[in-house]
Amino acid sequence: MLLVANGSVFTRNAQTPFIPNGAVTIDGDTIVEVGPERELKAKYPDAEYVDAQGNLIMPGLINCHTHIYSGLARGLAIKGCNPTNFLENLEQQWWKIDDNLTLDGTKASAYATILDSIRDGVTTIFDHHASFCEIPGSLFTIKDAAQELGMRSCLCYEVSDRRGQEKCDQAIAENAEFAQWAAKERRDNDNHMIAAMFGGHATFTLSDETMDKMAEANNGLTGFHIHVCEGMNDVYDSAQKYGCTSIHRLLDHGILGEKTMLGHCIHVTPAEMDIVKESGTWLVNNPESNMGNAVGCAPVLEFFRRGIPVCMGTDAYTHDMLESLKVFLIIQRHNAAMPNVGWCEAMTMLFENNAKMASKYFDRKLGVLEAGAAADVIVMDYKPFTPLSEENIDGHMLFGMMGKNCRTTIINGRVLYKDREFVGIDEDKINAWTMAESKKLWSTLNDRAY
Repeated sequence: MLLVANGSVFTRNAQTPFIPNGAVTIDGDTIVEVGPERELKAKYPDAEYVDAQGNLIMPGLINCHTHIYSGLARGLAIKGCNPTNFLENLEQQWWKIDDNLTLDGTKASAYATILDSIRDGVTTIFDHHASFCEIPGSLFTIKDAAQELGMRSCLCYEVSDRRGQEKCDQAIAENAEFAQWAAKERRDNDNHMIAAMFGGHATFTLSDETMDKMAEANNGLTGFHIHVCEGMNDVYDSAQKYGCTSIHRLLDHGILGEKTMLGHCIHVTPAEMDIVKESGTWLVNNPESNMGNAVGCAPVLEFFRRGIPVCMGTDAYTHDMLESLKVFLIIQRHNAAMPNVGWCEAMTMLFENNAKMASKYFDRKLGVLEAGAAADVIVMDYKPFTPLSEENIDGHMLFGMMGKNCRTTIINGRVLYKDREFVGIDEDKINAWTMAESKKLWSTLNDRAY
Protein backbone atom coordinates (compact mmCIF):
# COMPACT_ATOMS: atom_id res chain seq x y z
CA MET A 1 0.00 0.00 0.00
CA LEU A 2 1.22 3.54 -0.85
CA LEU A 3 0.41 6.89 0.71
CA VAL A 4 1.31 9.82 -1.56
CA ALA A 5 1.24 12.79 0.79
CA ASN A 6 2.74 16.06 2.03
CA GLY A 7 1.39 18.14 -0.81
CA SER A 8 -1.67 19.85 -2.24
CA VAL A 9 -3.91 17.37 -4.07
CA PHE A 10 -5.67 18.47 -7.24
CA THR A 11 -8.04 15.63 -8.08
CA ARG A 12 -9.94 16.62 -11.28
CA ASN A 13 -12.96 15.37 -9.35
CA ALA A 14 -15.68 18.05 -9.38
CA GLN A 15 -17.01 17.09 -5.95
CA THR A 16 -13.66 17.45 -4.16
CA PRO A 17 -11.36 19.24 -6.61
CA PHE A 18 -8.65 20.53 -4.27
CA ILE A 19 -7.29 19.30 -0.94
CA PRO A 20 -4.55 21.37 0.70
CA ASN A 21 -2.34 19.16 2.87
CA GLY A 22 -3.91 16.15 1.17
CA ALA A 23 -2.97 12.57 0.38
CA VAL A 24 -3.77 9.71 -1.99
CA THR A 25 -3.91 6.11 -0.75
CA ILE A 26 -3.13 3.37 -3.27
CA ASP A 27 -3.71 -0.36 -2.88
CA GLY A 28 -2.25 -2.38 -5.73
CA ASP A 29 -3.30 -0.76 -9.01
CA THR A 30 -6.21 1.24 -7.58
CA ILE A 31 -6.75 4.42 -5.59
CA VAL A 32 -8.69 3.53 -2.44
CA GLU A 33 -9.08 6.96 -0.84
CA VAL A 34 -8.25 10.62 -1.30
CA GLY A 35 -8.46 13.11 1.55
CA PRO A 36 -6.62 15.11 4.22
CA GLU A 37 -3.18 13.69 5.01
CA ARG A 38 -3.77 13.69 8.76
CA GLU A 39 -6.80 11.43 8.38
CA LEU A 40 -5.33 9.04 5.84
CA LYS A 41 -2.00 8.73 7.63
CA ALA A 42 -3.85 7.68 10.78
CA LYS A 43 -6.09 5.29 8.85
CA TYR A 44 -3.25 3.63 6.91
CA PRO A 45 -0.25 3.73 9.29
CA ASP A 46 1.60 0.89 7.54
CA ALA A 47 1.40 2.32 4.01
CA GLU A 48 4.69 3.15 2.27
CA TYR A 49 5.05 6.95 2.42
CA VAL A 50 5.77 8.78 -0.83
CA ASP A 51 6.76 12.31 0.14
CA ALA A 52 5.56 15.05 -2.24
CA GLN A 53 7.72 17.55 -0.31
CA GLY A 54 5.08 20.27 -0.29
CA ASN A 55 4.38 20.10 -4.03
CA LEU A 56 1.32 19.36 -6.18
CA ILE A 57 -0.17 15.85 -6.35
CA MET A 58 -2.34 15.29 -9.44
CA PRO A 59 -3.54 12.67 -11.94
CA GLY A 60 -1.07 11.44 -14.54
CA LEU A 61 -1.23 13.11 -17.95
CA ILE A 62 -2.52 11.36 -21.09
CA ASN A 63 -1.14 11.74 -24.62
CA CYS A 64 -3.76 10.76 -27.21
CA HIS A 65 -1.52 10.82 -30.27
CA THR A 66 2.20 10.17 -30.55
CA HIS A 67 4.66 8.34 -32.82
CA ILE A 68 7.18 6.03 -31.19
CA TYR A 69 8.87 5.45 -34.57
CA SER A 70 10.33 8.98 -34.41
CA GLY A 71 12.07 8.25 -31.10
CA LEU A 72 15.58 8.07 -32.58
CA ALA A 73 15.27 11.22 -34.71
CA ARG A 74 16.40 13.75 -32.12
CA GLY A 75 19.37 15.67 -33.57
CA LEU A 76 19.22 13.73 -36.85
CA ALA A 77 19.91 15.55 -40.11
CA ILE A 78 19.22 13.36 -43.14
CA LYS A 79 21.36 14.11 -46.17
CA GLY A 80 19.33 15.95 -48.80
CA CYS A 81 16.39 16.65 -46.52
CA ASN A 82 15.14 20.14 -47.31
CA PRO A 83 11.32 19.97 -47.54
CA THR A 84 9.28 22.88 -48.86
CA ASN A 85 5.87 21.33 -48.11
CA PHE A 86 4.24 18.67 -45.95
CA LEU A 87 4.47 15.79 -48.45
CA GLU A 88 8.17 16.48 -49.03
CA ASN A 89 8.70 16.41 -45.27
CA LEU A 90 7.13 12.96 -45.13
CA GLU A 91 9.08 11.68 -48.13
CA GLN A 92 12.46 13.17 -47.23
CA GLN A 93 12.43 12.52 -43.49
CA TRP A 94 9.73 10.46 -41.74
CA TRP A 95 9.14 7.81 -44.37
CA LYS A 96 12.89 7.33 -44.75
CA ILE A 97 13.18 6.74 -41.01
CA ASP A 98 10.37 4.20 -40.82
CA ASP A 99 11.57 2.48 -44.03
CA ASN A 100 14.79 1.64 -42.17
CA LEU A 101 13.44 0.88 -38.70
CA THR A 102 14.12 -2.71 -37.66
CA LEU A 103 12.45 -4.44 -34.70
CA ASP A 104 15.44 -3.51 -32.54
CA GLY A 105 15.15 0.06 -33.77
CA THR A 106 11.46 0.02 -32.91
CA LYS A 107 12.22 -1.22 -29.39
CA ALA A 108 14.89 1.45 -28.92
CA SER A 109 12.43 4.09 -30.12
CA ALA A 110 9.86 2.80 -27.63
CA TYR A 111 12.38 2.97 -24.80
CA ALA A 112 13.31 6.55 -25.67
CA THR A 113 9.70 7.71 -25.98
CA ILE A 114 8.44 6.00 -22.84
CA LEU A 115 11.29 7.14 -20.59
CA ASP A 116 10.81 10.74 -21.72
CA SER A 117 7.06 10.47 -21.22
CA ILE A 118 7.49 9.18 -17.67
CA ARG A 119 9.83 12.08 -16.91
CA ASP A 120 7.15 14.48 -18.16
CA GLY A 121 4.40 13.01 -16.01
CA VAL A 122 2.67 11.16 -18.86
CA THR A 123 1.12 7.90 -17.65
CA THR A 124 -0.87 6.84 -20.76
CA ILE A 125 0.02 7.04 -24.46
CA PHE A 126 -1.86 6.35 -27.69
CA ASP A 127 0.80 5.45 -30.24
CA HIS A 128 0.52 5.33 -34.04
CA HIS A 129 3.45 3.27 -35.29
CA ALA A 130 5.26 2.77 -38.60
CA SER A 131 8.31 0.63 -39.35
CA PHE A 132 8.02 -0.54 -42.92
CA CYS A 133 11.45 -2.15 -42.76
CA GLU A 134 10.08 -4.78 -40.33
CA ILE A 135 6.33 -4.79 -39.79
CA PRO A 136 5.44 -8.24 -38.36
CA GLY A 137 5.92 -8.25 -34.59
CA SER A 138 6.46 -4.50 -34.33
CA LEU A 139 3.42 -3.80 -32.11
CA PHE A 140 4.34 -6.74 -29.91
CA THR A 141 7.87 -5.35 -29.64
CA ILE A 142 6.50 -2.00 -28.46
CA LYS A 143 4.16 -3.81 -26.08
CA ASP A 144 7.11 -5.63 -24.51
CA ALA A 145 8.96 -2.34 -23.90
CA ALA A 146 5.81 -0.71 -22.51
CA GLN A 147 5.23 -3.57 -20.09
CA GLU A 148 8.87 -3.60 -19.03
CA LEU A 149 8.87 0.12 -18.26
CA GLY A 150 5.30 0.26 -16.93
CA MET A 151 3.62 2.61 -19.44
CA ARG A 152 -0.13 2.31 -20.07
CA SER A 153 -0.23 2.08 -23.87
CA CYS A 154 -2.79 1.87 -26.69
CA LEU A 155 -1.01 0.77 -29.87
CA CYS A 156 -1.73 0.53 -33.60
CA TYR A 157 0.17 0.24 -36.89
CA GLU A 158 -0.36 2.72 -39.71
CA VAL A 159 -1.59 0.79 -42.74
CA SER A 160 -0.54 2.40 -46.02
CA ASP A 161 -0.32 1.55 -49.70
CA ARG A 162 2.84 3.61 -50.08
CA ARG A 163 5.24 0.63 -50.00
CA GLY A 164 3.24 -1.87 -52.04
CA GLN A 165 0.73 -4.65 -51.48
CA GLU A 166 2.89 -7.01 -49.43
CA LYS A 167 3.76 -4.34 -46.85
CA CYS A 168 0.16 -3.15 -46.79
CA ASP A 169 -1.10 -6.67 -46.08
CA GLN A 170 1.53 -7.13 -43.37
CA ALA A 171 0.39 -3.91 -41.69
CA ILE A 172 -3.27 -4.99 -41.75
CA ALA A 173 -2.32 -8.37 -40.28
CA GLU A 174 -0.21 -6.76 -37.54
CA ASN A 175 -3.11 -4.57 -36.46
CA ALA A 176 -5.56 -7.48 -36.48
CA GLU A 177 -3.28 -9.89 -34.62
CA PHE A 178 -2.37 -7.36 -31.98
CA ALA A 179 -5.98 -6.25 -31.46
CA GLN A 180 -7.01 -9.88 -31.03
CA TRP A 181 -4.15 -10.47 -28.58
CA ALA A 182 -5.06 -7.36 -26.55
CA ALA A 183 -8.73 -8.38 -26.36
CA LYS A 184 -7.79 -11.88 -25.17
CA GLU A 185 -5.31 -10.46 -22.67
CA ARG A 186 -8.01 -8.19 -21.25
CA ARG A 187 -10.50 -11.04 -21.09
CA ASP A 188 -8.21 -13.75 -19.71
CA ASN A 189 -5.76 -11.79 -17.56
CA ASP A 190 -7.71 -8.61 -16.74
CA ASN A 191 -4.88 -6.59 -18.30
CA HIS A 192 -5.76 -2.88 -18.26
CA MET A 193 -2.29 -1.68 -19.29
CA ILE A 194 -2.23 -2.55 -23.00
CA ALA A 195 -4.95 -1.77 -25.55
CA ALA A 196 -5.22 -1.70 -29.34
CA MET A 197 -6.68 0.45 -32.08
CA PHE A 198 -6.56 -0.25 -35.84
CA GLY A 199 -4.20 2.20 -37.51
CA GLY A 200 -4.20 3.76 -40.94
CA HIS A 201 -1.77 6.34 -42.25
CA ALA A 202 -3.95 8.87 -44.09
CA THR A 203 -6.61 8.72 -46.78
CA PHE A 204 -4.21 9.85 -49.51
CA THR A 205 -2.13 6.67 -49.03
CA LEU A 206 -5.13 4.34 -48.61
CA SER A 207 -7.12 2.97 -51.55
CA ASP A 208 -10.77 2.00 -51.29
CA GLU A 209 -9.72 -1.65 -51.46
CA THR A 210 -7.32 -1.19 -48.55
CA MET A 211 -9.95 0.56 -46.43
CA ASP A 212 -12.32 -2.36 -47.07
CA LYS A 213 -9.61 -4.82 -46.05
CA MET A 214 -8.99 -2.84 -42.86
CA ALA A 215 -12.67 -2.84 -41.92
CA GLU A 216 -12.96 -6.56 -42.67
CA ALA A 217 -9.85 -7.49 -40.68
CA ASN A 218 -10.94 -5.37 -37.75
CA ASN A 219 -14.49 -6.78 -37.83
CA GLY A 220 -15.73 -4.33 -35.19
CA LEU A 221 -13.10 -5.41 -32.65
CA THR A 222 -11.77 -1.91 -31.96
CA GLY A 223 -11.78 1.67 -33.24
CA PHE A 224 -9.57 3.20 -35.92
CA HIS A 225 -6.76 5.74 -35.50
CA ILE A 226 -6.00 7.65 -38.72
CA HIS A 227 -4.53 10.97 -39.87
CA VAL A 228 -7.12 13.03 -41.74
CA CYS A 229 -6.62 16.25 -43.74
CA GLU A 230 -3.37 17.11 -41.99
CA GLY A 231 -2.11 18.58 -45.22
CA MET A 232 -3.93 19.39 -48.45
CA ASN A 233 -2.79 16.04 -49.90
CA ASP A 234 -5.84 14.33 -48.41
CA VAL A 235 -8.18 16.98 -49.79
CA TYR A 236 -6.80 16.84 -53.34
CA ASP A 237 -6.48 13.05 -53.39
CA SER A 238 -10.06 12.39 -52.31
CA ALA A 239 -11.48 15.01 -54.67
CA GLN A 240 -9.45 14.03 -57.74
CA LYS A 241 -9.50 10.24 -57.38
CA TYR A 242 -12.81 9.57 -55.64
CA GLY A 243 -14.96 12.65 -56.21
CA CYS A 244 -15.68 13.18 -52.52
CA THR A 245 -14.06 14.36 -49.31
CA SER A 246 -11.76 12.36 -47.02
CA ILE A 247 -14.39 12.08 -44.27
CA HIS A 248 -16.97 10.84 -46.81
CA ARG A 249 -14.55 8.09 -47.84
CA LEU A 250 -14.06 7.00 -44.23
CA LEU A 251 -17.82 7.00 -43.71
CA ASP A 252 -18.41 4.92 -46.84
CA HIS A 253 -15.92 2.28 -45.70
CA GLY A 254 -17.17 1.91 -42.12
CA ILE A 255 -14.16 3.57 -40.49
CA LEU A 256 -15.97 6.22 -38.40
CA GLY A 257 -17.63 5.66 -35.02
CA GLU A 258 -17.49 6.29 -31.28
CA LYS A 259 -14.21 4.43 -30.75
CA THR A 260 -12.45 5.95 -33.78
CA MET A 261 -10.05 8.87 -33.39
CA LEU A 262 -9.03 11.06 -36.33
CA GLY A 263 -5.76 12.97 -36.10
CA HIS A 264 -5.39 16.63 -37.11
CA CYS A 265 -8.47 17.36 -39.33
CA ILE A 266 -7.13 20.78 -40.27
CA HIS A 267 -8.66 21.11 -43.73
CA VAL A 268 -12.17 19.71 -43.18
CA THR A 269 -15.39 21.25 -44.43
CA PRO A 270 -18.53 22.06 -42.43
CA ALA A 271 -20.28 19.11 -44.08
CA GLU A 272 -17.47 16.81 -42.94
CA MET A 273 -17.78 18.19 -39.42
CA ASP A 274 -21.47 17.26 -39.48
CA ILE A 275 -20.58 13.68 -40.42
CA VAL A 276 -18.00 13.48 -37.66
CA LYS A 277 -20.51 14.77 -35.14
CA GLU A 278 -23.35 12.47 -36.23
CA SER A 279 -21.10 9.40 -36.30
CA GLY A 280 -19.80 10.04 -32.78
CA THR A 281 -16.21 10.05 -34.02
CA TRP A 282 -13.49 11.66 -31.89
CA LEU A 283 -10.71 13.98 -33.06
CA VAL A 284 -7.22 14.62 -31.69
CA ASN A 285 -5.36 17.90 -32.12
CA ASN A 286 -1.55 18.23 -32.19
CA PRO A 287 -0.81 21.97 -32.16
CA GLU A 288 3.00 22.08 -32.13
CA SER A 289 3.35 19.51 -34.88
CA ASN A 290 0.85 21.38 -37.06
CA MET A 291 2.85 24.58 -36.64
CA GLY A 292 6.17 22.81 -37.20
CA ASN A 293 4.90 21.17 -40.39
CA ALA A 294 3.38 24.47 -41.55
CA VAL A 295 0.07 22.76 -42.35
CA GLY A 296 -2.25 25.22 -40.62
CA CYS A 297 -4.39 25.64 -37.54
CA ALA A 298 -7.17 23.11 -36.93
CA PRO A 299 -10.62 24.69 -36.41
CA VAL A 300 -10.91 23.31 -32.89
CA LEU A 301 -13.09 26.15 -31.65
CA GLU A 302 -15.61 25.28 -34.37
CA PHE A 303 -15.38 21.59 -33.50
CA PHE A 304 -16.34 22.44 -29.94
CA ARG A 305 -19.13 24.73 -31.08
CA ARG A 306 -20.60 21.80 -32.99
CA GLY A 307 -20.24 19.43 -30.05
CA ILE A 308 -17.45 17.29 -31.54
CA PRO A 309 -15.20 15.72 -28.87
CA VAL A 310 -11.54 16.69 -29.36
CA CYS A 311 -8.54 15.21 -27.54
CA MET A 312 -4.98 16.52 -27.30
CA GLY A 313 -1.81 14.84 -28.52
CA THR A 314 1.73 15.77 -29.45
CA ASP A 315 2.39 13.87 -32.71
CA ALA A 316 5.75 13.17 -30.99
CA TYR A 317 6.86 16.76 -31.55
CA THR A 318 7.28 16.70 -27.76
CA HIS A 319 6.27 14.35 -24.96
CA ASP A 320 5.30 17.25 -22.72
CA MET A 321 1.53 17.63 -22.59
CA LEU A 322 1.71 20.94 -20.71
CA GLU A 323 3.87 22.32 -23.51
CA SER A 324 1.15 21.29 -25.97
CA LEU A 325 -1.47 22.91 -23.75
CA LYS A 326 0.35 26.25 -23.91
CA VAL A 327 0.88 26.10 -27.67
CA PHE A 328 -2.72 25.11 -28.33
CA LEU A 329 -3.96 28.23 -26.57
CA ILE A 330 -1.67 30.66 -28.36
CA ILE A 331 -2.16 29.24 -31.88
CA GLN A 332 -5.95 29.30 -31.48
CA ARG A 333 -5.90 32.87 -30.21
CA HIS A 334 -3.46 33.94 -32.90
CA ASN A 335 -5.57 32.29 -35.59
CA ALA A 336 -8.82 33.81 -34.30
CA ALA A 337 -7.18 37.20 -33.63
CA MET A 338 -8.97 37.14 -30.29
CA PRO A 339 -7.18 37.01 -26.92
CA ASN A 340 -10.18 35.64 -25.03
CA VAL A 341 -10.77 32.29 -26.74
CA GLY A 342 -9.48 28.75 -26.34
CA TRP A 343 -9.06 28.50 -22.57
CA CYS A 344 -12.01 26.22 -21.82
CA GLU A 345 -11.36 24.14 -24.92
CA ALA A 346 -7.71 23.62 -23.97
CA MET A 347 -8.51 22.42 -20.47
CA THR A 348 -11.38 20.23 -21.64
CA MET A 349 -9.21 18.53 -24.25
CA LEU A 350 -6.29 17.67 -21.98
CA PHE A 351 -7.99 17.01 -18.69
CA GLU A 352 -11.47 15.74 -19.62
CA ASN A 353 -11.56 14.38 -23.17
CA ASN A 354 -8.18 12.64 -23.02
CA ALA A 355 -9.33 10.89 -19.85
CA LYS A 356 -12.64 9.87 -21.45
CA MET A 357 -10.91 8.45 -24.51
CA ALA A 358 -8.39 6.55 -22.37
CA SER A 359 -11.14 5.18 -20.14
CA LYS A 360 -12.87 3.80 -23.27
CA TYR A 361 -9.83 1.75 -24.16
CA PHE A 362 -8.48 0.64 -20.80
CA ASP A 363 -11.77 0.01 -18.97
CA ARG A 364 -10.48 1.96 -15.99
CA LYS A 365 -11.31 5.40 -14.62
CA LEU A 366 -8.31 7.49 -15.67
CA GLY A 367 -7.33 11.14 -15.35
CA VAL A 368 -8.83 11.61 -11.88
CA LEU A 369 -7.81 11.00 -8.27
CA GLU A 370 -10.74 9.31 -6.58
CA ALA A 371 -11.60 5.99 -4.97
CA GLY A 372 -11.77 3.24 -7.58
CA ALA A 373 -9.74 5.06 -10.22
CA ALA A 374 -6.54 3.63 -11.67
CA ALA A 375 -3.51 4.52 -9.58
CA ASP A 376 -1.84 6.87 -12.09
CA VAL A 377 -0.46 9.69 -9.94
CA ILE A 378 2.23 12.31 -10.45
CA VAL A 379 3.90 14.87 -8.24
CA MET A 380 4.79 18.21 -9.80
CA ASP A 381 7.56 20.37 -8.35
CA TYR A 382 5.60 23.55 -7.83
CA LYS A 383 5.58 25.89 -4.89
CA PRO A 384 3.39 28.89 -5.85
CA PHE A 385 4.15 32.48 -4.95
CA THR A 386 0.57 33.58 -5.64
CA PRO A 387 -2.67 32.11 -4.21
CA LEU A 388 -3.47 28.60 -5.48
CA SER A 389 -6.92 27.01 -5.36
CA GLU A 390 -9.40 24.97 -7.39
CA GLU A 391 -10.51 28.20 -9.11
CA ASN A 392 -7.12 29.00 -10.62
CA ILE A 393 -5.16 25.75 -10.79
CA ASP A 394 -5.39 25.70 -14.59
CA GLY A 395 -3.81 29.14 -14.76
CA HIS A 396 -0.97 28.00 -12.53
CA MET A 397 -0.51 24.93 -14.69
CA LEU A 398 -0.56 26.89 -17.94
CA PHE A 399 1.82 29.64 -16.90
CA GLY A 400 3.87 28.01 -14.14
CA MET A 401 4.50 24.38 -15.08
CA MET A 402 6.07 22.23 -17.74
CA GLY A 403 6.48 18.47 -17.99
CA LYS A 404 9.94 18.74 -16.49
CA ASN A 405 8.33 19.96 -13.26
CA CYS A 406 7.42 16.31 -12.69
CA ARG A 407 9.41 14.80 -9.82
CA THR A 408 7.49 11.54 -9.22
CA THR A 409 5.45 9.30 -11.55
CA ILE A 410 3.32 6.37 -10.43
CA ILE A 411 1.55 4.24 -13.06
CA ASN A 412 -0.91 1.51 -12.13
CA GLY A 413 0.33 1.73 -8.55
CA ARG A 414 3.97 1.17 -9.55
CA VAL A 415 6.45 3.89 -8.57
CA LEU A 416 8.51 4.33 -11.73
CA TYR A 417 10.12 7.72 -11.14
CA LYS A 418 10.71 9.11 -7.67
CA ASP A 419 12.38 12.40 -6.80
CA ARG A 420 13.68 12.60 -10.40
CA GLU A 421 15.28 9.14 -10.38
CA PHE A 422 13.94 6.05 -12.13
CA VAL A 423 12.95 3.20 -9.82
CA GLY A 424 13.65 -0.39 -10.91
CA ILE A 425 14.68 0.83 -14.36
CA ASP A 426 18.35 0.81 -15.42
CA GLU A 427 18.30 4.07 -17.38
CA ASP A 428 22.01 4.03 -18.22
CA LYS A 429 21.85 0.50 -19.61
CA ILE A 430 18.77 1.29 -21.69
CA ASN A 431 20.28 4.54 -22.97
CA ALA A 432 23.50 2.80 -23.98
CA TRP A 433 21.61 0.19 -26.01
CA THR A 434 19.34 2.85 -27.52
CA MET A 435 22.38 4.91 -28.49
CA ALA A 436 23.86 1.92 -30.33
CA GLU A 437 20.61 1.37 -32.22
CA SER A 438 20.32 5.05 -33.13
CA LYS A 439 23.84 5.01 -34.54
CA LYS A 440 22.91 2.03 -36.74
CA LEU A 441 19.85 3.85 -38.03
CA TRP A 442 21.69 7.11 -38.64
CA SER A 443 24.49 5.30 -40.47
CA THR A 444 21.98 3.58 -42.73
CA LEU A 445 20.17 6.83 -43.49
CA ASN A 446 23.29 8.85 -44.25
CA ASP A 447 25.69 6.11 -45.42
CA ARG A 448 28.33 7.12 -42.88
CA ALA A 449 29.58 5.91 -39.52
CA TYR A 450 28.52 7.58 -36.25
